[in-house]
Amino acid sequence: MTERKQIIVNAFKMNCVGHINHGQWTHPRDTSVNYHRLDYWTTLAQTLERGLFDGIFLADILGTYDIYGGGIDLTLREAIQLPVNDPILLISAMAAVTRGLGFGVTVNVNQEAPYTFARRMSTLDHLTGGRVGWNIVTGYLDSAARAVGRDAQAAHDLRYDQADEYLEVLYKLWEGSWDDDAVIRDRARRIYADPAKVRPVVHHGRFYNVEGPHLSEPSPQRTPVLYQAGTSGRGQRFAARHAECVFIGAASPEAAQATSRALRAAAVAAGRRAEDLKILVGICVIPGRTRAEAADKLADYRAHASPEAGLAHFAASTGIDFARYGLDDPIPYGPTNAIQSATKIAETHRWTKRDLLGQLAIGGRYPVVSGTPAEVADTLHRWVEVGEIDGFNLTRIVTPESYEDFADLVVPELQGRGLYKTAYAEGTLRRRLFGEGDRLPARHAAGAFRGA
Repeated sequence: MTERKQIIVNAFKMNCVGHINHGQWTHPRDTSVNYHRLDYWTTLAQTLERGLFDGIFLADILGTYDIYGGGIDLTLREAIQLPVNDPILLISAMAAVTRGLGFGVTVNVNQEAPYTFARRMSTLDHLTGGRVGWNIVTGYLDSAARAVGRDAQAAHDLRYDQADEYLEVLYKLWEGSWDDDAVIRDRARRIYADPAKVRPVVHHGRFYNVEGPHLSEPSPQRTPVLYQAGTSGRGQRFAARHAECVFIGAASPEAAQATSRALRAAAVAAGRRAEDLKILVGICVIPGRTRAEAADKLADYRAHASPEAGLAHFAASTGIDFARYGLDDPIPYGPTNAIQSATKIAETHRWTKRDLLGQLAIGGRYPVVSGTPAEVADTLHRWVEVGEIDGFNLTRIVTPESYEDFADLVVPELQGRGLYKTAYAEGTLRRRLFGEGDRLPARHAAGAFRGA
């Protein structure tokens, strides 16, 4: 019998109060207001490890959602990803209380120079034993650009051009600066590292000028597992060259299938294999021991949601101030410099404000899967089979309840069907996800920079 494909599941979180499903911080069982306490994160990490989650995927933004209503009043009242703390600082603490959980962290390429960022990620790769990944984002908020001294974000495709060069610099540092056998640690001869096997990076490009050796010795993965979430035309070309795990949004398995096939075809065209991409869909799961329990839980969550806060979040994603329009007014979805894929979908469906608020009944726009464990497992399996995806970024609704429910109710059902692991595999995050080596394969773009 053919072995069944095991589903990848990440907890989708952010170092803030309100992440995707807005308004749920008001739920009496939600603990997200404790996001600034370390025990909130270490306890969550232990819960996820108990549920054998592949990782925790930490989102992040620089800037604020200031499009809706022309300001941040609603953003502040509903804690729409504001306040938001640095996600990187959480990882060492969570790694210290877990052994198998992976960590994907979002960092904007405009946030810091590639030279210092390379050291930061190598440090985390060492401290986690090779369990770290990086979600590459180029930014889309003009508020973020203004906060660091620029008038606005660069044009959409130009941001990806810059990100391409950022990755080139990082590959030179992570993959090419130190040979695998550069570190000797010979006490008798007083040689820690062989100078002949460490070389400086010399890069003078369009966006970056870098001279100097990588500051960190080779870490277990060298390059962290590379995540990416752009599905515009330019975003797909970027993913085809760099990404290992691609996070997509899709309203149905059929929609996911179209995106999955396009991404895999682009990867093959770039000289890689279709299976070199793991494709993940954002989803909400609300299970109950019975259908009635699941339905009651869904109704309870809806009662605490803020659809308007969700609309404010979507306004920032599209660059359109929906507060200016009536419920049924036609909305001019023109080209914007924000998230092109979000704007294109809205334009294709000609969504009105009423349509969007209806989709945001639970506070966010990700598909909702609710029912008994068996019904949830059926639906998730259909997403994987029909959508041709590899797994999910499971967004929280009520914390930690959403993840506890998945671990306690859904995971055993999936395991019983052979669709979910029963233990963590050995090795790094990359080895666990792809079943190959700890390092990127030679066919990846990074391979060209080894020993250079």
